[in-house]
Amino acid sequence: MRQHVASIRILGTGGTIASRGQGPGGAVASDSTESLAAALSDAHQVTSRDLLTVGSYSLDLHDLRIIAEEVAAELAEPGVDGVVITHGTDTMEETAFLLDLVHNSRKPVVLTGAQHLADSDSPDGPRNLTEAVIAAADKHLQGAGVLISFAGSIRSARGARKAHTTAASPFAGGVEVAHLAGDDVVVTAAPSRLQPLPLPTAAFDDVHVEIVTAYPGATPELLRHAAATGASAVVLAGTGIGNAGAGFAAAVADLTAAGVPVILSSRTPWGPVIPTYGNGGGKDLVRAGAVIARDLNPFQSRILAALLLAADPDPITFPHRFAVHS
Repeated sequence: MRQHVASIRILGTGGTIASRGQGPGGAVASDSTESLAAALSDAHQVTSRDLLTVGSYSLDLHDLRIIAEEVAAELAEPGVDGVVITHGTDTMEETAFLLDLVHNSRKPVVLTGAQHLADSDSPDGPRNLTEAVIAAADKHLQGAGVLISFAGSIRSARGARKAHTTAASPFAGGVEVAHLAGDDVVVTAAPSRLQPLPLPTAAFDDVHVEIVTAYPGATPELLRHAAATGASAVVLAGTGIGNAGAGFAAAVADLTAAGVPVILSSRTPWGPVIPTYGNGGGKDLVRAGAVIARDLNPFQSRILAALLLAADPDPITFPHRFAVHS
C-alpha cells in the first residue's frame, strides 16, 4: 500500500527567519516563504504563501485576526493535513495563543521562526522550519491544538512565552508536547483542550486592552488613565501571586463600576495567581472586582480579553466567560 504523503501549508508572516541585515538601518524581513520552503526535502507535499513580511513587533490585532482567518481557511481544505506558520519570536506567544483559542480542527498548527538572521553565518531558520513541517505532518500530534516548534522542542501555545532574548531555544512554559529525535517526533504529553471560541470578527481589530505593571512605588494612575483613554479592559500584571500597592484596589473598584474589567495576572514568569494577601494585596483586588487570570501571563490574558470583548462587550458576563477559557 502506498504511504500517505502529508500535505502541509506554510503561511509566512516575516520575522527573523525571513530577515537579512540591511547595514546601518538594521535587519529587515524580506525573504519570501517560498524561498524558505525551497530548501525543504520532498518527504512531504509542501505549498507556501506569504500573509505578511514584517517583524512581529509590528503586528497589531488586525494582523492577528487575518492570520487566524487564513489558518482556518487552510484547515478547512480537505487535502491539507497541517499548517505551519513562520513568525517572529517577539510576539509569537500572542499569535499562537489566539490561534489556539479558536482552533476547531484536529489538524496540527505549528508556529516556528529563528533566532539568527537568514544571512547570518549559522542561520537556524532552515532547521526550525524543517522540524515544524515534520511536526505538522505527524499523525500523533493530531488533536494537540496549536504548537510552537523551536530547536527540537514542541510545546503548547497556551502558557508558552519567550523566556530568553538570544538563546537558540528561546521558549519556555506551557506543556512540552513532543521533541525531535533526529527526524522522528517523540510525543511526551497531550495538552488539555478547551471548547474553541469563534473566530474573531472585525470588531477584534479595535478592542483596546492595556497592560499595567505593578512594582515598588507604583501608583494606580496608569490604571485610571487606561480607562479614561478608552480601554475596554486592563490587565494588571501584579507582583508575586497577584498583588499591587496602595490605591490599586480602589482603582480596580472604580474601573469595575464603570464597566471596565480588570484582569489580575502576574509579572512573575511562571505560576498561578492565588489571591492571598490583604492590605491592598490580591484578596483586596479580587474583592474590588478584579478577574483572576489563573495561569495566563499578562500578554496571553490580554489576547483572551480582547477576543471575548470583541464577541460580547458586556462587562457583567465577562468574568464568567474569561474564567471558562483561562
